[in-house]
Amino acid sequence: MDKNIHKGHRQRVKNRYLAEGLDHFQDHEVLELLLFYCIPMKDTNELAHTLIKEFGSLSGVFDADPKELCAKGGLTENSAILLSLIPSLSRRYNHGKFKDKPQLNSSSKAGEYAVSLFTGRLYEVFYVICLDSQNRVNHATLLHEGTINEAPVYPRLIVETALRHQANSIMVAHNHPGGSMQPSKADIEVTKRIKVAAEAISIKLLDHIVVAGESYYSFAENGLL
Repeated sequence: MDKNIHKGHRQRVKNRYLAEGLDHFQDHEVLELLLFYCIPMKDTNELAHTLIKEFGSLSGVFDADPKELCAKGGLTENSAILLSLIPSLSRRYNHGKFKDKPQLNSSSKAGEYAVSLFTGRLYEVFYVICLDSQNRVNHATLLHEGTINEAPVYPRLIVETALRHQANSIMVAHNHPGGSMQPSKADIEVTKRIKVAAEAISIKLLDHIVVAGESYYSFAENGLL
């Protein structure tokens, strides 16, 4: 009898999702639904509440290390891995919406493309985006992980990357996880050095994009290039 009630509840949740999507689901209900697919017989509603309380939020659960999810949340390795995949899957999904060689011919397109590179990243990373003569992306290279003021974001490395991918021009982008999208003094100084180094080999620096969440700041749009 209890098993039938439990099964009925799961189907009702699934039907609700099929009818209305996730927009009106509470965070614990989203997590409960996701856990259906890795925990067949347990009450995932109670487990979802426990996980969100332990890790502070739905995003906190997804961002947690799988080992922590097992140790503090009582999950199996399979369940922990599934949850920890969500940020990376989101990033792949967002990035995959762009064509193989998107054309970044405006600050808004460059900003949207840059945002897709940083979805779900908890730490600061630095990208070099190599463009052809039509401002289409040849390659986006993750050059460094860590803050810019501590980063070996040497202009030489950026120039080497641009030459390797036969760039006609470049953009650079980095993120401020959980912070302001306004550029720091270090951001501005690094940009000046990159611009000079690129121009020395006839490659133009078109923009530097700073991403914070779903928002971005364009150096070009704000007259800093």
